[in-house]
Amino acid sequence: MTLGRGSARAAAYSEGMPLAPLVEPGPPLTNAQVQRYSRHLLLAQLGHDGQRRLLAARVLVLGAGGLGAPALLYLAAAGVGHIGVIDDDVVDASNLQRQVIHTQADVGRPKVDSAAEKVRALNPEVTVERHHLRLDAANARDVVAGYDLVLDGTDNFPTRYLVNDVCADLGVPLVWGSILRFDAQVSVFWSRPRPVAGTEAPAVTLRDLFPSPPPPGTTPSCGQAGVVGAMCGQVGSVMATEAVKLITGAGEPLLGRVLVLDALGARWNEIPLRPRPGARRPQTVAELGYDPAGSPDGSTAAACAVAPGAVTTPAQAEPELPAISATDLARRLARRESGDDDFVLLDVREPTERGIVAIPGALAVPLGEVLADPDATVHRLGLHHPGGAGRELLVHCRSGQRSAEAVRALRDAGARAVNVSGGVLAWVEDVDPTLPTY
Repeated sequence: MTLGRGSARAAAYSEGMPLAPLVEPGPPLTNAQVQRYSRHLLLAQLGHDGQRRLLAARVLVLGAGGLGAPALLYLAAAGVGHIGVIDDDVVDASNLQRQVIHTQADVGRPKVDSAAEKVRALNPEVTVERHHLRLDAANARDVVAGYDLVLDGTDNFPTRYLVNDVCADLGVPLVWGSILRFDAQVSVFWSRPRPVAGTEAPAVTLRDLFPSPPPPGTTPSCGQAGVVGAMCGQVGSVMATEAVKLITGAGEPLLGRVLVLDALGARWNEIPLRPRPGARRPQTVAELGYDPAGSPDGSTAAACAVAPGAVTTPAQAEPELPAISATDLARRLARRESGDDDFVLLDVREPTERGIVAIPGALAVPLGEVLADPDATVHRLGLHHPGGAGRELLVHCRSGQRSAEAVRALRDAGARAVNVSGGVLAWVEDVDPTLPTY
């Protein structure tokens, strides 16, 4: 996905515009609150009224991970009175490099429990509502409707588009952040913004930036490509600041603008964003036709299969691929070692991934090379016995998603390709738990 050029009108938006405060002020501050939030009270743009708005606000944070962790901590420190957190995952050791709200002692705990505990420890005044659930089309509207503002810190496209479309349908503003490797983007989406009298504001959503999700498997996740941990703090803090500005009406939020971070080059850039002309905007979640059965990338989010006539088309059902479990692969590798089996094991991950953990005896060809020329890959692997039938090709990746793509392409090229279900993750869990994972 690439960002397009904006028009002159979009360029005007890029200068920013004030918005009316999102939340009405709550009760007067107590003496203890005056002391706690005194540094906010010294700011003319916030003051007593702004702090009272923050204390009255209800903010939902999607994901207690890399972006959600710093956002949750800074929202709690700012005195946002009611914070909801959604996550159906548990803390893993690989999270601790960037998800700073969790500690080593939290490994194995639900992320919502760990996050809620840290928020309460930081600011006991904050009410924390835990949503330990999978967000899908059946529950998204009911959950989002209970909040003034949503922060999207999720890590997969199906959930991002579901949340965007629910927020657009309800008119709830959405603070959006995205990170990968050393790059990040931050923006504010709002289908029904409230500009200050005498000004205008663009009604933009995620679909004005990226009209539809990319095909499954074409964009790597952080678990495949990596991410520098400290950058999550930079981006999550910007998201929390945008939330404070929207709640209080301070400054000029990132509505109609996309903030782009190149952490390697230490550069922030800004790109204007305007409503996409002629785009058909789905009006309701029911019209979108989301499939709650699951995500094509194997995540715990709802799949983003949109009904015909909407922005994208649903994925077609594909025939089931032949597969083998990690434990069966281990048995066959042992038989191959003794000369009682003959097959080729192919790893389609990137070299950096193989540097963390690898299944013994696997040849390596990254997925991009496989898909670019499956016939050449088949020839390169030497799958044919001299004068005999082709050897079986067992293909694995990290979790089984990329290897399934490779298997389809290689079978079309004539190989007897079989997918290793669960990939390296299953190998570590079921075969060799002493190995690291990621």
